[in-house]
This record gives sequence, structure tokens and C-alpha cells, in this order.
Amino acid sequence: MRVGIFGGTFDPVHTGHLILAEQGREQGRLDEVWFVPAAHPPHKEEPELTRFEQRVEMLALAIAGNPAFRIEELEKERPGPSYTADTLAELRRRYPAHEFWLLIGSDTLLDLPHWYQPLRVLEQAGLLVMARPGSAVLTAEQLRERLHLPEQTPLHLQRIEVPQLDISSRDLRRRAAAGRSLRYFLPRAVECYIHEKRLYRLL
Repeated sequence: MRVGIFGGTFDPVHTGHLILAEQGREQGRLDEVWFVPAAHPPHKEEPELTRFEQRVEMLALAIAGNPAFRIEELEKERPGPSYTADTLAELRRRYPAHEFWLLIGSDTLLDLPHWYQPLRVLEQAGLLVMARPGSAVLTAEQLRERLHLPEQTPLHLQRIEVPQLDISSRDLRRRAAAGRSLRYFLPRAVECYIHEKRLYRLL
């Protein structure tokens, strides 16, 4: 089974996430896309993050009705920062017969050389890279050069074409805090959940 891994905080999940996941599934010829919410993202302050359970509930509302999408909650059970290299290693341990592809934006790809153990990431998954506004997509050759990878080291990278939607969870949190409309930025069920739980009101 070819599985796309889509990690992030999803705080909150929005339409851009869903479009990226669906285009990754279609163009990457994936059987499924697994959303992997981070419990302790290494580059974010803990007090800013909505509770893991609530982010999972919003994800469940967002992907309801799509049998190719599922949520993988393994990060909830693991201590320490949610490093992608460790997450992939645990997924490969649990599902050794699966072929994993990491869904990332072109802006994130630029930062890959500074990730925790980036070579382990590339050893365990291919990359499905989606262009983000204002960020060029590195070619496999350019990434190989930045990581100083020898030619014989496998590197699987595929570019995915997606609409250029400049939607960010940070902006949506600010909109919610200011009492502004979230309509059409995210699924209606997630919008209602945010209002019902009064999320992001104190930012």
C-alpha cells in the first residue's frame, strides 16, 4: 500500500490542508493519506497549542466521508518532540509492508537540511512536494546538493501541482480571536466546532 503521511499541528485544519492531501493522493497515486497531528512539535511553544484531543476532533470532522483519509494518533503516545524521522521509523515498524510518502510544502522542503536527522527521513519515505506561494520547488538534484548526498544515495521526490491558496492556521486563529468570519476557510463542521468550544478566543 502506498501511503501519504501528512504531518502538522492542524491547529486548526483548513481547506488548504484538505486540498493538498487530496491532490497528493491523486497525483502521487496513493492508496491512503494519513494525517499525523504532532503532539509536541519541536519548533512551537507548548502553551500556544490547542489540546491534542481537540485538534484530532477537528481533523475527524474535516475528513469525514473520505475513505482514503485517516488520522494516525501515534504522536500522542510518544514522549519528547515530534520529529519526523522518529515518526516515520515508528510507522515503518508498525506497517513494514507499506510504502510511505511524505507530503510537504516547497517552503518546508527548503528547511529540510536543518531538520533533525534529514537523511533518516529520506531513507524512510519519498517526498511529494507541493508548491507554496512565494517558494520555489527544489529539484531532486538541488536537494541532493544541499544535503551533500552521494549520487548512489536513493532520493525519491515528486512535484505535486496544487492551487495556490494562501491560507494559514495562524491567520485563522487570529481571525477567530478577533471575531472575524472563518466561513469557507475551513469545513463548516470545523467552523462550528471552533465556535462551540470557543477556541482561539484568548489569543
